[in-house]
Amino acid sequence: MMTASTSTTHDDGGVIVNGQQPSLLTSGKLLPSGNRRKPGKIALTVCFILLGICVAGLFTSTSGPIAGMWCVALMILLLFMSVPVAFSLSIPSILGAYALSGVPATINILGTSPFNAVSSWTYSVLPMFIFMGMLLSHSGMATRIYRATDRWLSWLPGGSGIGTVAAGAGLASVSGSTIGMTYTLGRTGIPEMLRAGYDKRIAVGTVLVAGLPGALIPPSMLMVVYAGIASVPVGPQLMAGAVPGVLIAVTFSIFIFCLSLFAPSLVGRSKNSAARRTPATWRQRFQSLGEIWGFPLIMVVLFGGMFSGAFTPTEAGAAAALTAMLLTLWYKRNDDPLGSVSRAAVSTVSATASIFFILIGAAMLTKMLAITGLATLLTDYITGLGLNRIGFLLVLVLLYLIMGMFFDTLSMMLLTIPILLPTLAAMDISALWFGVFVILLAEIGMITPPVGILSFVVHNITKNPEVNLGQSITLKDIFTSLLWFLPVAVLFIILMIAVPQMAEWLPDLLERAAGA
Repeated sequence: MMTASTSTTHDDGGVIVNGQQPSLLTSGKLLPSGNRRKPGKIALTVCFILLGICVAGLFTSTSGPIAGMWCVALMILLLFMSVPVAFSLSIPSILGAYALSGVPATINILGTSPFNAVSSWTYSVLPMFIFMGMLLSHSGMATRIYRATDRWLSWLPGGSGIGTVAAGAGLASVSGSTIGMTYTLGRTGIPEMLRAGYDKRIAVGTVLVAGLPGALIPPSMLMVVYAGIASVPVGPQLMAGAVPGVLIAVTFSIFIFCLSLFAPSLVGRSKNSAARRTPATWRQRFQSLGEIWGFPLIMVVLFGGMFSGAFTPTEAGAAAALTAMLLTLWYKRNDDPLGSVSRAAVSTVSATASIFFILIGAAMLTKMLAITGLATLLTDYITGLGLNRIGFLLVLVLLYLIMGMFFDTLSMMLLTIPILLPTLAAMDISALWFGVFVILLAEIGMITPPVGILSFVVHNITKNPEVNLGQSITLKDIFTSLLWFLPVAVLFIILMIAVPQMAEWLPDLLERAAGA
């Protein structure tokens, strides 16, 4: 169960939760520390008993694979106890190496894994992307993007909802944090939709799914992390998520549009609806575009540099971060501009260190799986089931939806990707496509009832009277809203399986253009 948290809002629209902005904290979770699930005393006692059983089983194991299974069980248990992800990954790995191979193997893991895990050139782009997102958060760009999309799209049937989804896709291009975007969209989008007469369940459901493109549309931190784990080029991996990210936003927009046609009362368009919004004037619309002129500028620098071949992904990230810093200094020129840049820099260092600690834990986990032989055993078992590509991927859909009830996206990736990667070649599955598939699945899992993290995040937001506008929005309302939106997300996943070219087309196009 998630604890309540207090939320305030900066004048620039940046949301502060428990005294800090939503970001990658030292826990390694994309979730403010005040919102982490904490076990009760009885549950904690049971967990410690199970810890003892796991450790005893590990040191008395008669074979490597069995020891590996005990290590995985220990790791999952530590995650359930809200132990930081980095420690949940590394402690069982170190114990497993010691139990199987003694002190030399343990020293080898401790001596080589930290450097090897974070010294990859692939990860050099991460601090730049994080810094860019932090700067734009402090500059108030999120609020400006939402205002622009709302003014331009609110005239459509279901326009406020479509504008919220479009704002989520736009924010995805400048921030890799789904939870950060959800906070921003929730604070601004839910009250706007309620004022427009939307059913409260449609309002919260729209905000929940509007953040899904954030993990796919570049620059995506999760895509960079996956590229490092899977040893694939970071540039093509980033581009692989662009088309699916845009398409899933379009899919939800079409769903909301159709909903407004067949059930207009749900979006405040019934004949008896008392809610009426004053339509935005053309002057207001063009004025809102003038407020976000920095957004397309960053996109030109980032994507134009990579598409033209003028920049490597790391150089493009650095150039985009520099552009974002100059924009922040301009937007905040009358409100402590240097302080905004300084706070963004400190947040970037904290977030980068957090990710690198997690990557070190993941590297230790990979070595442990190799030492125990568990990865090879699991690969042989999966291929021995006789599943074809579609059957294998459908099993993964079910697995990730269940895991998403308990773990955040990064935890799910680090738990499963090292185990699943050897199976991809046997199933004739592209590593680039699989990165998009698994990240989107993990993001969908984060909103899946009954324990989806984002569901509780939005529930906490709706407790604020400025957000709920006097309406009671319960956890049941949020879960009910997902019964309407989740099937659309699952259908999109099935479409991805049927048409893998949607993720592979853009990287292939850029590769051909670069070779021409």
